[in-house]
Amino acid sequence: MTRTNQARLILGSASPRRLDLLAQIGITPDQIRPADIDETPRRNEAARDYVCRMATEKAAAIAAAPDEIVLAADTVVTAGRRILGKPVDAAEARAFLTLLSGRRHRVMTAIVLRRQDREWSRLVETQVRLRPLSSVEIEEYLASGEWQGKAGGYAIQGRAGAFVNWISGSFSAVVGLPLAETATLLRAAQAIQPGKEE
Repeated sequence: MTRTNQARLILGSASPRRLDLLAQIGITPDQIRPADIDETPRRNEAARDYVCRMATEKAAAIAAAPDEIVLAADTVVTAGRRILGKPVDAAEARAFLTLLSGRRHRVMTAIVLRRQDREWSRLVETQVRLRPLSSVEIEEYLASGEWQGKAGGYAIQGRAGAFVNWISGSFSAVVGLPLAETATLLRAAQAIQPGKEE
């Protein structure tokens, strides 16, 4: 995909995974400006509402010039009505993995593009099932440190890929950025020229 000269793309995330995903579709942000916001869920806030609010607030928190487009995203894992964010420590990661072991859960990723006073957004929901995990497997995974900074305590693109025995939806959304939807929004915001591939 070829970016136009009309707009500079600002990635509102420090996630190396989102940077890598954009690179997969030939896009390199002009700058990275992570948003610093309070990510605490509100009382009784539904996961869908929470993840959309986070992406919107991240996009709004980033200062941008008129010729800049801000891309922000947020990903959450949900088990039933429970939101599983990034575990604060290994104990919480262990609890998350134990909860997800052998069951189906949902991963929601919201993306927001903001260009001046205009906004484009999408919510992508993917269902994932982990096979039953033994305590030894969980402890080995925790020892790898890969769980750190990952919603739900696992990274599907890493070692935890061996835990996933079924997925319905967008693999890239589970990693952190749904590529098909992101490309569509970037076209809508005129950040890339439609129909051009690198």
